[in-house]
Formats: sequence, structure tokens, C-alpha cells
Amino acid sequence: MVERIGDDVRMHPVGPLHGSVRPPGSKSLTNRYLLCAALTDGVSTLRGVTVSEDVQAMMGGLGALGFRVETDEAHGDVRVRGENGRLPADDADIDAGNAGTAMRFLAALACVGYGRYRLDGSPRMRARPIGALVGALQQLGSGIGYEGREGFPPLTIDARGLRGGAVRFARPPSSQFISALLMVAPYAGDDVLIEVAGGAPSAPYIDMTLSVMQSLGVEALTVDRTRFVVPAPQRYRAASVDIEPDASAATYFWAAAAITGGSVRVGGLTRGSRQGDVGFVEVLRQMGCEVAEGPDFLAVRGPGVGKLHGIDVDLNAMPDTVQTLAVVALFADEPTRIRNVANLRLKETDRLAALGHELSRLGALVELQEDGLTITPPHRVTPAAIETYNDHRMAMSFALAGLAADGVVIRNAGCVRKSFPTFFETLSTLE
Repeated sequence: MVERIGDDVRMHPVGPLHGSVRPPGSKSLTNRYLLCAALTDGVSTLRGVTVSEDVQAMMGGLGALGFRVETDEAHGDVRVRGENGRLPADDADIDAGNAGTAMRFLAALACVGYGRYRLDGSPRMRARPIGALVGALQQLGSGIGYEGREGFPPLTIDARGLRGGAVRFARPPSSQFISALLMVAPYAGDDVLIEVAGGAPSAPYIDMTLSVMQSLGVEALTVDRTRFVVPAPQRYRAASVDIEPDASAATYFWAAAAITGGSVRVGGLTRGSRQGDVGFVEVLRQMGCEVAEGPDFLAVRGPGVGKLHGIDVDLNAMPDTVQTLAVVALFADEPTRIRNVANLRLKETDRLAALGHELSRLGALVELQEDGLTITPPHRVTPAAIETYNDHRMAMSFALAGLAADGVVIRNAGCVRKSFPTFFETLSTLE
């Protein structure tokens, strides 16, 4: 199934895949709990953490700000000692690498403190806009600004705490901007009001943030995800937390069942998960798959080779599943239209453009729209070497094409380290 050639991977077609997997701990939940834990007055323990590159970037940023972060990778435990809303370091240079979550969350966290801080990242990070978040933090009284080009990292912060008050967004390009503000808002001097014209994008991620805050003792009020109020002051309480498996990572295994006509069970996730990406099983159901749920699992059974149906779907609530669905669409009986995901152009790469290039290599007819794409599947998938653009989700998604088609090679497959270092090993456990 998986043949390693240096840092590339050649995929080999298989029959229907069956088995059970448990993906790594959710990096979205982990990074939210890491930020909140740093603001508590005590030691918090996160269990079930996978220390991927994105999580390492977040922990490294906390370390640069002076927080004590200890890891026990053998058991998947991370311990964070909070300082009751105080940042131990009054001067720090933070490198977020290619981790957008870390860049946004750490920028907001640094504004809570008192001191001078600098945040930078990879060349791609310097091309990802952050102006809406910076402007919002300025409205709350922060001395945050730009070292160079306006609207983009690197950032400089002359931190003097957050005053509080009202923030109004035109629809921001990322839900992470709103999540970052929500999580630091309890430590502002006054209540924080956040208004979002047209509603928040990727709304399940906002719901996840509110759930994390509530689990640590902080309440925030919301009306239709267009208006949020966080009363201040409030304080997070230290806690021990189990991190559930990553639902975005789970989509690759459900998709493997769909493509090969097999049956795959993902442990640790149900429809009641705080992660919106569990909704991907319903997308696969629309395409002809069967979905089963138990007390601690979600399973997908594919309809058989050649029996998947094309669909028209709005994936704004689940943007990290777009690449997975795009590859499944290669094996459908008619075109698939994916809508309302324009923010994919601002991810690790321009994901819509990247999908257009690489799906075309495999023989699909791809029509790019401003907010999505339409994929007409080929009669037969063309052998191709797939460029990943250093994007972990490109590597994991396109590897699935090689489960049912000859000649698929994934270039720079090691980029999966960003979120799922053992992806190919886990995929190989299916039989």
C-alpha cells in the first residue's frame, strides 16, 4: 500500500480496506487548551496530545513567553503551569513557523501581558493576512503593529494589557481571529463585545472555542454567532483534560473506506464531538456510503467501487475536509461541486489553486470558482506525481487516490509532520 522513496511515498492500489484506527489528539483542541491553561493559576494536564509541528509551535511560543510546559510524549501528556493572567517574560521573540493557529493565538496572548514581543513565521506565514486580528486587538487597547508590510507578519507588540470594549469585524478570513479574541477576553479590564457582520466563518470552530472556555469555568454569550459578549474579569481554572482524537485526521480513514468500498471504524469520536469535522460522515452518506455510530466510534462503509455519487455541498463549516472530499470526488459517477470555501486560498498554500493543479494531473476536469471548485471525475485516474506544496492536507488527501489507482506518488510526504506524523503508518494498518 505504502512504499517510501526518500521523502516521497508511492502508493499501491488495494482491495476494500477494513479496520479500526484512532487518530492523534485534536490539534485544534490542544492549542486552545494550551492557551487557556497558560492563563490559569495552577497546573493543567492535557492527556492524549500528539506533539505535531503545529502543537510544537504553540508550546514553543508559550515557552518563549516564559511559561513552563512539560511533555511526556510516551503517554501523550502535556503539563502547563499558568501564571494567573501574567506573562512571565517581558521580552520575547517568537517563531510560529508555518502554524497559523499558533501565530494568531500567540499574538492575542502576548497582548495580555506587559512587555515587548515580536512574532514571526515562515515565508508562507508572512504572506497570510492578519490585519483583521491586529486591528481588533488595537481596538481593545493593545500596542500591536507591524514590523514591515502592513497587514502581515512579522508583528511587534508593545504590550500593556487589554482595555476591553467593542470590536466590529467585517467577515474575517479566519474563525481563528475570533477564537483568539474570545480566549483572551476574560483577562481584559472591561467586558469585550465582538460583532461579526454576516456571521462567523467556520462556525463549528467558534463553538469549539466557546466549549473549551466553558469547560475551564469561563462564560461567553453569543447571539447567532454574529455577536459575542465576554464579561470581564473572569479567570480560567486549571484542570486535567482528555483531548479527543482529531476529526479532521479521521476524515482520511472514512474516505479510504468510501474510495475502496471497505469499512473503517474511527475510535474516540461520535456525532457529539466538539469538532465540526465529524460532520464529514454525513457528506459521505450523501455520496452513497453507510454510516454507523457506537458509544465511542463512528464508522463508514463504502458503497463499492464505481458506486459513489457526485454531490453539491457547502463546506464553509468544515474547510479542512475540502481536500479529502475533492479526492473522493475523483471516484464518483458525476461531478462534485464544493462551495463557500474561499478562505482556502489563505491556508498553508492556496488550496483551491493547488487542488486544481493536482486533480488535473490525475485526469479530472476542474473548474475553479471564486469560492470553490467543480470536479468532473475522469474515466480512469491518470498516474501522476503529486506536489504537496508543503501542505500536510494535500499529502494525506492525495495519498487516498493511490488506494484505488496505479502510479500515484506523493512528493515531500514528510510534510504530514505538521499535524499527523504517523499518518502513513496508521493508514498501513488497514487491511
